[in-house]
Amino acid sequence: MLASAMLAYSQAVYTPEKGSAERREIMDALRVPVEKELGQKIVFAADDFRIYGNWAFLGGRPQTPSGTAPDYRRTPYEEARRAGAFDNNIFALLRKSGGRWKVVKYAIGCTDVCYLDWWRRFKAPKQFFPFTE
Repeated sequence: MLASAMLAYSQAVYTPEKGSAERREIMDALRVPVEKELGQKIVFAADDFRIYGNWAFLGGRPQTPSGTAPDYRRTPYEEARRAGAFDNNIFALLRKSGGRWKVVKYAIGCTDVCYLDWWRRFKAPKQFFPFTE
């Protein structure tokens, strides 16, 4: 029990360096389902990027490689966008398993704190989320 407490204490929340392999692996893992859902090439502008152990949290904006907002026409988000109930953002939770980062959950267009209960729902470390319930 002491060893697990020491391991938990020794881990710290950190942001992966821009250009690092770890950062690229996480963003590439997230890019696959997002590009499939939006039907276009996407890059992420990360405003909040945190790693704690084998968990990663990303908050930011999806954008096209040229830096503009994605075209949300013909996506599940168009109706919310037209109604003014949509923000061009993305929040994602990923977990490293078997040496690879895997998307646990992501949400696009949140107008509130959509990840508020993710720590509880997915048994993720509460301390690395920006806000929790």
